[in-house]
Amino acid sequence: MILLDGKIASAAVRQQLTTEVAGLKAAGKRTPHLAAILVGNNGASETYVASKVKHCEEIGFASTLVRLPETTTEADLLAKISELNQAPEIDGILVQLPLPKHINEQLVIQAIDPSKDVDGFHPASAGKLVQGLPTFIPATPYGIMLMLEHFNITTKGKHAVVIGRSNIVGRPMSILLSSNSQYGNATVTVCHSHTPNLKEICLQGDILVAALGRPEFVKADMVKTGAIVIDVGITRVEDATAKKGFRIKGDVAFDEVAAVAGALTPVPGGVGLMTIAGLLKNTLQAYYQRNAG
Repeated sequence: MILLDGKIASAAVRQQLTTEVAGLKAAGKRTPHLAAILVGNNGASETYVASKVKHCEEIGFASTLVRLPETTTEADLLAKISELNQAPEIDGILVQLPLPKHINEQLVIQAIDPSKDVDGFHPASAGKLVQGLPTFIPATPYGIMLMLEHFNITTKGKHAVVIGRSNIVGRPMSILLSSNSQYGNATVTVCHSHTPNLKEICLQGDILVAALGRPEFVKADMVKTGAIVIDVGITRVEDATAKKGFRIKGDVAFDEVAAVAGALTPVPGGVGLMTIAGLLKNTLQAYYQRNAG
């Protein structure tokens, strides 16, 4: 079995970006600038944002972290986004999800200037993706495509099964895998909570993408022998024996699936790192678009 190691693939992307940023600095130009907004003190969100900021610094990007209290009103958050939209030095904006329940996430996503939508969640970005136009691709599906490219995984003519239909992962992943591109051209089946015979469908997948948010849901008896298995899940599961009191679990039962899969991503150390790589690539793209000519 091939371990689709996100540390190796993301390091290759970061090295490429580091070289490009060094070139910009050498030419006397400013560097790309990512602004992240974190509302409240959700532990997982804190970890994600800290990692994104750290990776920005490592490759030479400028970064701004805006921390807002859990009690922040929707109006105040929208005002902060408007301020960042207008800031000429900011190339990309991301609002870390989930948001507190009193804030409308869709309204917030739509408030971000599409030219700075490096998470790729804005309806304008989604619409372009569907039509095959250049756009910001949601960071996790983008990262997965970068991983397939790094390990040269053949997708053409394969049957890909995607479990999950969220706008963040499942839907865009299905579009990318079926697109007319080097790492697309697969026949894609999208499964969800109302899919009958889920196990039988999964067993048909040459490529299986698990993005449903249920720890160790995918077992070995759901995986075709030799399949490429991409585990998008990342859930904190309480574990009193663990140093932090929890363990990170994916949607795939790694040990047993590893015995039948042809290739498999680990959790942690897999798709999560590639998500950040996708975000950084989007930020550089936003920088170039804003500084064209």
